[in-house]
Amino acid sequence: MKTSQKILSLFFCFGIALAGAACQKKGPVSSNDGVDLINIPLEAIHFDFDKYNIRADAQQILSRHSDWLKTNASVNVIIEGNTDEWGTEEYNLALGERRAMAAKTYLVNLGISADRMNTISYGESRPVNPEHNQQAWDQNRRDDFKGRK
Repeated sequence: MKTSQKILSLFFCFGIALAGAACQKKGPVSSNDGVDLINIPLEAIHFDFDKYNIRADAQQILSRHSDWLKTNASVNVIIEGNTDEWGTEEYNLALGERRAMAAKTYLVNLGISADRMNTISYGESRPVNPEHNQQAWDQNRRDDFKGRK
């Protein structure tokens, strides 16, 4: 086998290996992987079905979060987007990310530095209520707020 054919074979094998790694399904990374979490008094906000806009009740909650974060400037936040079980896993991961980003953007508009906040989506994988009814779905459509130093 010629040297050029060997090189082409190596590139071909490398390309297949790289494509296989890129196609693997990646789930969310836990917000506490390698991060020191701290307890913070920031309650969850909730969303309507298949929506990521900040509701009036959530605006009031985020306003209180902003006040607390301004008083506690050394605390950073991880905003965890969650969904109910309706929809595909991929759709729900994307919706959870849009929900987390909506809360982050709202807090930025209230004066909190974007550098202090990270977002992650868990989609439907972390329900607070595992039942399969309207009350559970309403509770699971939420953003949770975790503190980190």
